[in-house]
Amino acid sequence: MLEMAYIREHGELLQRTADGKGIALSVEELLERDERRRSLLREVERLRGERNRLSEVVGKLMKQGAAEEAEPVKREAQAANDELGVLEAELAEVEADLRRLMLLIPNPVSADTPEGKSDADNVEVKRVGEPPGFEFAPLDHVELGERLGIVDLPRGVKIGGARQYVLKGAGWHLHRAVQQLAMDVLESRGFTPLDVPLMVRGEALRNTGFFPTGEDQVFAIAEEDRYLVGTSEVSLVSYLAGEIVELDGGPIRLAAATSCFRREIGSSGRDVHGLYRVHQFSKVEQVVVCENDPELSERLLQEITDNAEQILRLLELPYRIVAVCIGDMSQKTHKQYDIETWMPSRQAYGETHSASNLLDFQARRANIRYRDSEGKLRCCHTLNNTAIATPRILIPLLENHQRADGSVYVPRALRPYLGGREELRPDDL
Repeated sequence: MLEMAYIREHGELLQRTADGKGIALSVEELLERDERRRSLLREVERLRGERNRLSEVVGKLMKQGAAEEAEPVKREAQAANDELGVLEAELAEVEADLRRLMLLIPNPVSADTPEGKSDADNVEVKRVGEPPGFEFAPLDHVELGERLGIVDLPRGVKIGGARQYVLKGAGWHLHRAVQQLAMDVLESRGFTPLDVPLMVRGEALRNTGFFPTGEDQVFAIAEEDRYLVGTSEVSLVSYLAGEIVELDGGPIRLAAATSCFRREIGSSGRDVHGLYRVHQFSKVEQVVVCENDPELSERLLQEITDNAEQILRLLELPYRIVAVCIGDMSQKTHKQYDIETWMPSRQAYGETHSASNLLDFQARRANIRYRDSEGKLRCCHTLNNTAIATPRILIPLLENHQRADGSVYVPRALRPYLGGREELRPDDL
């Protein structure tokens, strides 16, 4: 959480940020609660001192055998103790309310973050490749998957309900291939692979900024303070929670390939068609922890975005990068780029990757610190990016690489992971 001194000094900025991000928060109410907390603390400390002083007087009088003189002092001490009990109860309530409000304080956005209310207001900053021009009527990924015998949506729904799917045969291999390709790219660029828990405590989600504002998107384990993660970012950042890390050798780069689970409350329309927005998926995530240096973390944001771009280039897919506007950002994000890949069935670019710089927002919550050149403890900066998410990436992969004869071209970079297969065909699967 941000420090209270910062909140007092930048209240107007934080209120504008909360409003821009759609967070129901009154910074004025928070500051009032803090003022009341400080007032109560002063009074509680005064009463505790008074109670202790009176108790000492009672003790001395009793030792002197002056029981009668001790009685009024006892009553005075009891009155102070009664008043103290009332104020301590109020203080606990105020502190709980203050913590609730503090957890809603957003991370201020960068100066170059676009204004806007939704993803429709995101600003394109780069475009790579051209959408394919088909000389035949192209199929969408659902039709292609069914004809190739690699996607089975009806049986997925039968097993798990809406927005579930089954990948089979070459579909399963393709699903795994893009993950391994992404992990190999990240490892070649200095990332350490981790296999991390997907079931985490609520504290891990609060520390990483997914609670309380994103609580409605998370699957909870009944009667337990445990939840299924929607991204391994939660686990990768929490891996270092409460630690003083060593950064003399440069930033810490971590990666994981895991299943992820999201409720996707509020999704509708074409976003819930086929494999675009499902409840269970797999994702290769990259997380970077670095020194508290805005220039460094900005360079690292460009670096992790380029990592994702490299994977898309290897998959031979057309894409664009957009600067995400404040209204499309989460509470925790300072600056964000989304990568959108061309999806012929949508006749539009669809989000497939997201890269974020959080400055020290997460590290403050998770208490991840390092010692600077002067030996002073400081909170780190953290960044994260989707290297690949599947099965969503299978949408552009199948749709852009389809051919008139019903086959699908396999990009050269994927072939080593698919036994050298150069294409997917209905008749050989």
